[in-house]
Amino acid sequence: MTRCRSRRQLHRSAYHHRSYHPARALLIALIGVLILGGATSAAIFIAIALPVLLLVLFGAGLLKVHRAARRARRRRAGYATARPLRAPDQLPAPRPASDWRAEWRAARRRFDTLRGEYAEYECDPLAVLQLPALADVTVPATERFVDAFAEAQALDTDELPPAEHAASFRRAVDRACRAWQAARDAAERIRLAGLSPEERASVRRVIKLLTVAKDSGNDAERLAAYAKARAELAKLERAGRIHLPRQAVAALEASARAGLPTGFQTSPAPEAARRPSPEPA
Repeated sequence: MTRCRSRRQLHRSAYHHRSYHPARALLIALIGVLILGGATSAAIFIAIALPVLLLVLFGAGLLKVHRAARRARRRRAGYATARPLRAPDQLPAPRPASDWRAEWRAARRRFDTLRGEYAEYECDPLAVLQLPALADVTVPATERFVDAFAEAQALDTDELPPAEHAASFRRAVDRACRAWQAARDAAERIRLAGLSPEERASVRRVIKLLTVAKDSGNDAERLAAYAKARAELAKLERAGRIHLPRQAVAALEASARAGLPTGFQTSPAPEAARRPSPEPA
């Protein structure tokens, strides 16, 4: 609590500064002249000091007016730069609360898109051969994506779940999408860098053979290209350098069977070969 001080205490403190007026100083000087020099000296002193006193008083008045005008200009400038108050109708509208149901539906659409991209990659042998690191879980980025995708897959539901479950699913989808993009970027950087020159040449031959088999209109040429491609892929898989997903292998087999003539089998089943033909009734 601030303690009040008396006038005597303020007079004695260092915070009280007494100002001396020029007229008071001139009066003190005049009294000294009268005591020391007499009336004649006092008259001469007054004749000399009076114009000087008037000039000093005039200058002090001008300085005071100048300071007052400067303070007024500063106040006006401060009022001009101050932010004007907004009218009630100009105030920003409050942000509406988020609809967790709509966010859950948006997360499901994002996850369906991600699931489609991942399935499209796994079912395309050419895509797997061009980006083999994206199918190799020993690559850290791919492993993180597989874990995040499995988490989001486990939290996915067909019906609207509770709010907490929906929030967990949204966060899992966000992690899976980020992990998918990071895994794709890593696979783009790696490509065939982890293979030897002979293995890279073998992968390029397989890609060329599959492209020829896909675009060729000759059944015999397509069959030969698929056979050579599968032989090269078998060597790479036995060496442990390329791992085709089951979906890519199934798609490759289906494409090979689709290119064969009607009634032709690539490898007849042993049971069917040993089974005797039925006798006519």
